[in-house]
Amino acid sequence: MRIADVQLIYDYNYWARDRILTAAAQVTAEQYAAPAPFPYGSLRGTLLHSLDAEKSWRHQLELGYWTPDLLEADYPTVAALQEAWEAEERAMRAFLAGLTDADLERIVRYPVDEGVIRERVLWHCLVHVVNHGTQHRAEAAALLTGYGQSPGDLDMTLFLNERAGL
Repeated sequence: MRIADVQLIYDYNYWARDRILTAAAQVTAEQYAAPAPFPYGSLRGTLLHSLDAEKSWRHQLELGYWTPDLLEADYPTVAALQEAWEAEERAMRAFLAGLTDADLERIVRYPVDEGVIRERVLWHCLVHVVNHGTQHRAEAAALLTGYGQSPGDLDMTLFLNERAGL
C-alpha cells in the first residue's frame, strides 16, 4: 500500500460522505433525530457514530489515545455535524499528508475495551476507518431513501469516473 492509495480512498470517503450529508440536509429535524432500526438509533446517531469513529481512530493513530465519545446533543442539526466533520477531515488529511509509504507498514498498538493490546499494520487501520464508514453510510442512505432523500449511488467507481471527468 502506498500513501497515494490511502489518500485516494480517503478522497472517496469524503466524496461519499458529502453525498450523504447533502441528502441529510434535506430531511426535517424530526427525521434527523427519529428512531431508526439501526444500531445507532437514528440518522443523527448513525452519522455521528461514523464521525466519532473516524476522529477516535485518527487520535489513536496520530496521538496514541482514543477520544471520548461524541454526544448526540452536541449535534442538533445536520449543519452542526457537517461543520465538525469538515474540521475532522482537515485534521485527517493533515495526518495523512505527514505519512510516508514506509510509515504505512509500521505496527500500531492500541488498547481495546477488554484491556487487551491489539497490534495492527497502520494501513490496515486506515482502510478500516473507510470501510467502517461505508457500512454506516449504507445505513444512512437507507434511512435517507425512506425519507425521500436518496443520496444516489455511492460506488467508488462513480467517484473515480467523476474525478476523471467521465
